[in-house]
Order: sequence, then C-alpha cells, then structure tokens
Amino acid sequence: MNHQELASARPWAAGSGKAVGAREVKPKRTEPGPGQESVWDYPRPPRLEPVSKHIEVVFNRETIADTQRAWRVLETSHPPVYYVPPKDILMQYLVEEAGGSYCEWKGPAKYYTVVVGDRKARRAAWCYPDPTPAFRAIKDFIAFYAGPMDACYVDGERVKPQPGGFYGG
Repeated sequence: MNHQELASARPWAAGSGKAVGAREVKPKRTEPGPGQESVWDYPRPPRLEPVSKHIEVVFNRETIADTQRAWRVLETSHPPVYYVPPKDILMQYLVEEAGGSYCEWKGPAKYYTVVVGDRKARRAAWCYPDPTPAFRAIKDFIAFYAGPMDACYVDGERVKPQPGGFYGG
C-alpha cells in the first residue's frame, strides 16, 4: 500500500452529503494504482485487523511511538487508523484531556495532548478505554492524528496527512 495516496479530503459535513457551506457534493472514487488501496473500498461498519508493519510516530524530534504490534481500522471514506499498544509508546509525553467523544462502532473515546519539550499538540491522540465487543482488541491502544505530528511512518514510508481538517488532516 502506498501511504502517500491514502485518501482525498472529505470536505462535507458528516452524514449530510453536502460540502460545508456549499451545495451538495458527490465524492468521486479514484482508481488506486498498483500496491495502493482506496478508502472507498473499505467496509462499513469498519474492519479491525492486526498489522505487523513497523509504525513510528515522531513529535518534536522524539520518537514517541514505535511498534510492530499495531491494529489497523479500515472504514469507508476514512484513512486507515493505526492503534499502538501503550507499552510501545513513551506515555510520559501524553497528557489525558477532559471530555471525549463517542463512535457508533467503537464506543467512547478519550483524548490526549502530546507534549514534548516546549511543543504541544492538543487532542492529537485518542483511545477507546471501553470499546464495543467487536473492537476489544484495541482497548487502551492509542492512535495519533498524523497532521500535528512531525512525522508518522508505516514500514519506513512517511505518511502524508490528507488535506484539510477532516479526521485530523
């Protein structure tokens, strides 16, 4: 899979089929190239799968997550999300935030601010402390939004955050 071409932006309001502040928008599927995947081929409800690829997250020149024991969630129109076991994260750099959100598939989420030295990325990581039965495998595993990080890598290939603010960019 080429992680440089994961997904195009989804500039419409969730569930509305309309671009934020614009007329109705119909997203167009781009045919993936060799070794690529299309987010439009991902399932709904989402699929959870273990991955042995090398996942790295770097923030303020510090590798804060490094694993080959991640899980990947694939959901229609969403970029793949990699969940890292807490044992493979330098947890001293994550500060739990108040509040949370709710996913209809995975359950209640809590968020973390990533703080390394003088840099801070607010609510840039999240986990599911009490996931639904279908997603029990990722209980307490942590995912990071790629946009606020210095770099995220999947098997040494740098992840290119999607444009815009949808799903953290």
